[in-house]
Amino acid sequence: MNEFISEDDLKTFDGWLRYQTYDASKMTAEQSATLRNIYDEVRQRSVATPKVGLMKLQPVPGEYKYAVAIREGNELLLVLWVRRSWKGEFFVMKPMGDRDWDIHTSYHLDGTLHMKSHGRKVLMPQQRQPLTVPFTGFVDLGIDSGFSPKGVGATCDPTAFSGVVEVVPGVLGPVHGAVAVALVEPGHELPKDYYTWGHEIVTQKIFPDVQPNVVITVLHHKLLNA
Repeated sequence: MNEFISEDDLKTFDGWLRYQTYDASKMTAEQSATLRNIYDEVRQRSVATPKVGLMKLQPVPGEYKYAVAIREGNELLLVLWVRRSWKGEFFVMKPMGDRDWDIHTSYHLDGTLHMKSHGRKVLMPQQRQPLTVPFTGFVDLGIDSGFSPKGVGATCDPTAFSGVVEVVPGVLGPVHGAVAVALVEPGHELPKDYYTWGHEIVTQKIFPDVQPNVVITVLHHKLLNA
């Protein structure tokens, strides 16, 4: 699946089939009709899901927030953000149309790293180095993919963030592209094999105003340029 699939592609049956990796030329009429019904249900749910709108993130003394956003015309759409709380803990957050979903990754002072969704831990907690002692090396907070910023409709207000990584369209989508977040000791370099095979860096930004430093890297598939 080398060709970039956009959110607009998912609004068509043919585009949705490509997203699902179905080959329309090899389907029977019955199979096509079944998938068409599924597609129609998916589209109805998508249209009915309310947009998030402007993210009203209140400033908190001692807190830092770093956003990844896509420029769509005059709009800046929020993809995800990293929050460093006043306590010194870190969170990777994604705006969701279904607010009960509340998917996020958290890295706590005692070194516990875990991901939650719907208020439940979806991955076994992992133990990393505590944030209460001098930080060394780096800690990976995960690589996120599968983005629908237009569908979610979360408007990014740059003034609400300590920094913004702005991405052009055609990089992050429902299938292609990824965002990696890591915490890094000042002056320390990420290992060369940190990124998964098949990706290359589109942009990378280091935010040195907190320690450990926050490093946000936007990736896309090398095969897109093949």
